[in-house]
Amino acid sequence: MIRSHSLKLESPLSSNSLNVLLYFILPCIAFIAYQAGETFLITLSTRVAIFALAGIGLNIALGYGGLVSLGHAAFFGLGGYSMGILASHAQDYVPLYEGIFTLPGTQSMPIIWLVALIASGIAAFIIGLLSLRTSGVYFIMATLAFGQMLYHFAISWSRYGGEDGLVIYSRNTFPGLDTLDPLQFFLITFVLLSVVLYFTSRLRFSPFGMGLKAVRQAPGRVEAIGVHPMKVRLIAFVISGMITGLAGALYADLNRFVSPEMFGWQLSGEIMIFVILGGVGRLFGPVAGAGVFVFLEYLLGGLSDFWHIYLGLILLFVVLYGKGGIVSMLSKKGEGHE
Repeated sequence: MIRSHSLKLESPLSSNSLNVLLYFILPCIAFIAYQAGETFLITLSTRVAIFALAGIGLNIALGYGGLVSLGHAAFFGLGGYSMGILASHAQDYVPLYEGIFTLPGTQSMPIIWLVALIASGIAAFIIGLLSLRTSGVYFIMATLAFGQMLYHFAISWSRYGGEDGLVIYSRNTFPGLDTLDPLQFFLITFVLLSVVLYFTSRLRFSPFGMGLKAVRQAPGRVEAIGVHPMKVRLIAFVISGMITGLAGALYADLNRFVSPEMFGWQLSGEIMIFVILGGVGRLFGPVAGAGVFVFLEYLLGGLSDFWHIYLGLILLFVVLYGKGGIVSMLSKKGEGHE
């Protein structure tokens, strides 16, 4: 018999206290960096918030629904290209469509977010409708295949840069704010992260969230009482894709650049790393995982081009000995999921 080992560090923090700490650490770093004039650290904090959003999206499918997706970069990329296409048409003064009516581009962030949510939601519905007919490794490969299809489509889409990507020369706008100010842009992403965290916390304990967990644990019993597992999983997959698409739009806006790499399977793997590192099924797991990933990249990337080796060792340690991820390891002994 193989026994699983888990390491539990002695910690005075309860799960709720740790969540509060994880929630406030990002704005604290950003404000301290602002006072010190270290704008690069503000940008790093913004990246953490955006990657945490993407991780939360995957966590709904993976952590709560048990759906292991290696194609979530498809939604991340769709969100990014939604921003890139709308903003490029606005900056070139070329309408998206001219015919019976004229559809212009835009650099308004709220409109771009809405388009990104709709585009990624539609894609998630179609991909989920087809992929959820399979299970296990076949589901993983199906989602991966869809992501790679979009990746190669983006490479061949010469109208929007093809393999070279698309540059946006000015950052998109938000009413009443200067989005070129790193701190103000961070606050925009942090508010969106807060909204999604609140939504996810409510979703987890809603009738739908409890039904999703039941479908993950015993789909046969759930179907016996009249709940269709496919329908529940599809709704969760769509919500998951929409949140990841929103993160993609923010990431493209941060860099003012979109490229086919946003659809790459490597990015899907990184999003999964955020979730596994922080804790699968944990509300703040993706926040902790994204923070560790980004700051390891910053701290170790300058020392070696092979910093992923150290990341791999940490990930291996968490998988083998830290059941529940970083959040579980650092919370008070004996506590389960939040």
